[in-house]
Amino acid sequence: MAKTTADKGRKLTVLQQAFVEEYLVDLNAYQAAVRAGYAKSTARKQAPIWVGKNRDACKPSMRHVWDAIQKAKAERSKRTQVDADYVLNRLHEIDQLDVLDILNDDGSMKPIKDWPKSWRTSINGLDVQTMMSGDTEAVMKKIKWPDKAKNLDLLGRHVSVNAWNPENSSAEPTAINIEVVNPHAES
Repeated sequence: MAKTTADKGRKLTVLQQAFVEEYLVDLNAYQAAVRAGYAKSTARKQAPIWVGKNRDACKPSMRHVWDAIQKAKAERSKRTQVDADYVLNRLHEIDQLDVLDILNDDGSMKPIKDWPKSWRTSINGLDVQTMMSGDTEAVMKKIKWPDKAKNLDLLGRHVSVNAWNPENSSAEPTAINIEVVNPHAES
């Protein structure tokens, strides 16, 4: 990666540039700073600020590092074509997975080559076991598909649905009145 400049032409030092490059490896500010050569105390106290949500939280002398991180992340997103829209579309695809897409009418599993791409790219695991009992051979196929509840939670967070937000729930229990009616009783 070429030396990044930001913040009115202020250049990154070699150490700062190393931090930017290391941060993109795993998005762990502390580890990136340590790998780049910063002292652990600096890494622990300062590195999270250099990559934080608010540029103004950085000391003015380090805002060019924050700018370089933002620029590097944007460039990577453009290169990989992975952005918020991509993530939202994939979450939507996972939400729309229908088991009928991979089953034949008799309940048997379709060959994987006949599965829709969304299924082939979204399952977490496929286990195929052949079992023998005398002359009889049976094949057991297990599919581990994505956790739909977790997926919906991620979708909700992505579009700011706060249904799971504790602030949206009442601290007081709500009384529910249920009237039981005996259908055989005379009125």
